[in-house]
Amino acid sequence: MNDSNSSRSYSNAQFLILILVSLTTTAILIGTQFQVMATLGGLSDSNCAEIDNLGRFAVEQHNKKENAVLEFARVVKAQEQLVAGTLHHLTIEVIDAGKKKLYDAKVWVKPWLNFKDLQEFKHAGDSPTFTSSDLGCKSGGHSPGWKEVPVHDPAVQHAANHAITSIQQRSNSLLPYVLQEILHAKAEVIDEFEKYNMLLKVKRGEKEEKFNVEVHRKKESGFLLNHMEQDHSKC
Repeated sequence: MNDSNSSRSYSNAQFLILILVSLTTTAILIGTQFQVMATLGGLSDSNCAEIDNLGRFAVEQHNKKENAVLEFARVVKAQEQLVAGTLHHLTIEVIDAGKKKLYDAKVWVKPWLNFKDLQEFKHAGDSPTFTSSDLGCKSGGHSPGWKEVPVHDPAVQHAANHAITSIQQRSNSLLPYVLQEILHAKAEVIDEFEKYNMLLKVKRGEKEEKFNVEVHRKKESGFLLNHMEQDHSKC
């Protein structure tokens, strides 16, 4: 009888040991999986053609989770890390109540599973508007100059909209001018003075036209359409 109890106790002890070993192994494997997710592969500059789409996805997911209304502007910086898939590290410029801000985001993508998830989205500071330093036209002896700028930048968009309003005011047409696209944009900043040179594609009724415009603005003041001429090159 004692031998039977001893045998049963020994078996129970073995069973408990097996359970503990199994649980420990599972915990180690799970921990290793997350560690691999976090550390496998170093950061490298991203060549992904879908970077803008990933940036928009990150903003959309953040808006859904936080009930926010951030507007995607552009991806300022993109790096990627090989994990179980790819972890994209993005610095995104957004518009929040008319003000440009920067956010750092991490988007985990596993293409073979059609899986995409926003892992992190945090405020990284305000994004400045164009500065002399950005555009390579610092004061203090350096020569000013024009530099190409993103057509979707809010400052460029505001300048283009002002140009369209001014063109409409100077026109005798009863049909409204509608901005279709900013085809090209350059900017120059000298101290507190901004200049924007843009090629705009507009529509008036059924007719499409293009205009070369130059818009000036002194900071803290309004825009002024300084020059405009119709562009007759093929659309």
